[in-house]
Amino acid sequence: MTDMILHGMGPSPSADLVGSILGVEAEDNDFKQQRSTLRKTNSSRMVTPETRNGSHSKSPEDSVAKDPPMQIVWRNVLVFIYLHAAALYGFYLCFTAAKPSTLAWSFFLFLFGGFGITGGAHRLWAHRCYKAKLPLRIFAAVAQTIAVQNDIYEWSRDHRVHHKFSETDADPHNARRGFFFAHVGWLLCKKHPEVIRRGKTVDVSDLLQDPVVVFQRKYYIPLVLTLCFTMPAVVPWYYWGESFKTSFFVASIFRYVFTLNVTWLVNSAAHIWGNHPYDKGINPAENRAVAFLTTGEGWHNYHHVFPWDYKAAELGDDSMNYDDSCHRFLRMAWLGLRPEKRARQNCSQSCSSNRRWLASLFLRRQ
Repeated sequence: MTDMILHGMGPSPSADLVGSILGVEAEDNDFKQQRSTLRKTNSSRMVTPETRNGSHSKSPEDSVAKDPPMQIVWRNVLVFIYLHAAALYGFYLCFTAAKPSTLAWSFFLFLFGGFGITGGAHRLWAHRCYKAKLPLRIFAAVAQTIAVQNDIYEWSRDHRVHHKFSETDADPHNARRGFFFAHVGWLLCKKHPEVIRRGKTVDVSDLLQDPVVVFQRKYYIPLVLTLCFTMPAVVPWYYWGESFKTSFFVASIFRYVFTLNVTWLVNSAAHIWGNHPYDKGINPAENRAVAFLTTGEGWHNYHHVFPWDYKAAELGDDSMNYDDSCHRFLRMAWLGLRPEKRARQNCSQSCSSNRRWLASLFLRRQ
């Protein structure tokens, strides 16, 4: 079934439109090459934690001798200037015009979209930290689309490249090039040639076997326009009489740009500032402020040492790890998350019989 879906897919529009807005060059040839390879082999190659998460040693050739000149993508610069100016106006409306219901709605979308990035694209698809049945994968894909940070395929592929070649020229947001570059500058210029060259060595064939990932990539533009920009503005306008202008600039634009910058802090601040209790030889650090803003993604030194851990942290409680709390809720049988055998046993001991019945509907058998 997956092979039929892949075979019928045309070129993805995300790299041409949405991807270009976010600074990602069109890479449909690479995508089609991956699909062609998958069809020829007609077999799945699951990525091991070693190859997936970059435990390979980096050779001196990982960085080119001389950096090529940076090519600024001025269209992206103008787009991000507009987005941030509009977000500032939306921030102003939060205090002068927006109703409390609109603010609460925007905050919910921030958390929901954040889960789509951290719990979905990051931990489910990029690192394969847990397994999920179709309902949870759809749930996470909708949330990830609301956040608009490129489709799941591109996000997960670039993140695997980031882990395998962290802090080299092959790292899409190499923090050694400075805070601004790691935060947003990498989206304002063309990719370093090493990112493209080394990226082709990272296996992402498993992503192409998920119909949810394939469907989202194929219809990414209409999904983004509907879920990220239209739906967040229409709900306050229709249900509690908020002005459409206020709804759009607060719930759509400000919420979206705030989510972007919070996510970017993981690439910038959490790779520059903080302590290194697990590996002092790498840039990623334990950053409490980033952990708070990203609801659990700031424990970055731990994450780069143990990228397959679905908690992405080693904490005694969940006070600053909202994502882990979400995982606890989901594995209580509502949508079907299976991080590890021990967690499944604890779930079966604590859930009531009706929740165990729901679990049988959603949990994926290993």
